[in-house]
Amino acid sequence: MTRLLDGPVPPVGAPAPAGGAGRQVWRRLRARPSAAAAATVLALLVLLALAAPLITQLTGQDPNTYHDDLVDSARGGVPLGSFGGISADHWLGVEPGTGRDLFTRLLHGARISLLVALGAVAVQIAVGVGVGIAAALGNRFLGQLIGRFTDVMIALPMLVIAIALTAVVPSGFPRPLLLVLVIGLFDWGGTARMVRSQTLALNGLDFVAAARLSGWGPLRVARRELLPSLAAPVITLAAIKVPGAMVAEASLSFLGVGVKPPTPSWGQMLSSAQTWFRADPAYVLLPAGLLFVTVLAFTVLGDAVRSALDPREASRLRVGTGKERTA
Repeated sequence: MTRLLDGPVPPVGAPAPAGGAGRQVWRRLRARPSAAAAATVLALLVLLALAAPLITQLTGQDPNTYHDDLVDSARGGVPLGSFGGISADHWLGVEPGTGRDLFTRLLHGARISLLVALGAVAVQIAVGVGVGIAAALGNRFLGQLIGRFTDVMIALPMLVIAIALTAVVPSGFPRPLLLVLVIGLFDWGGTARMVRSQTLALNGLDFVAAARLSGWGPLRVARRELLPSLAAPVITLAAIKVPGAMVAEASLSFLGVGVKPPTPSWGQMLSSAQTWFRADPAYVLLPAGLLFVTVLAFTVLGDAVRSALDPREASRLRVGTGKERTA
């Protein structure tokens, strides 16, 4: 139905018009105000996270510098002043007990959260795509073996494994890298299942059969025919998985097995804020609010990407509204 509305159907296996599909996806994304708002929020957050060292130099506030004169030691370390110690030098106040600048710590915490989430999703996608294609293109025994192994990986409790690994991995091992590996290497099962099912569906199409009849081997068929066709669902899945990876990093840091002090992290800040939520509510609300907004923005953008890359969704929109049909 989508092809009938968009124009003539090209021959099977024929290359798509250059830039045509990309322009359609971009047009569908721009037509969604929620997607534009989510993308703007994420772009601003990424820009601030990348510029965190520069902002630290411009403001003169180091995220790890203690300011004992900014907290009331008689009250257990509650920040002096209103709203958590907000002032001209400390725009969002200071951290209770230490007096460290909260604004710069939130920016540097965003770097850790985004780095871990994006790195973990990249590992999940790489492993899941490779395993899924191998399971679909291999013989029956190999497919069943990979399928059972995938089921085992899905059933493994990632949080328990992460806690156990912290007792084995040396303390000098970079914790952000450890989180990327733990979240990525133990959460690729869903990606592998999706890729396997999509690959099996593509195997029955004419252009894949023609590639095999021309003498191409499995690796060349996967690289030249299957991977380009899997790009849309894989990109959609990656966009949807980023929020889950951010929540996983925050959960591990909240439990004390993630990023270690003095490196700031939103989950770590929430963990220490649980003892200050009555005396200094801003210290709880700021990292929790940023985490909520970021996860929501990634979720909204991921849903928009899924709809933009799904021709059936676009077809339903055209049939329901009639706007593009009359254009």
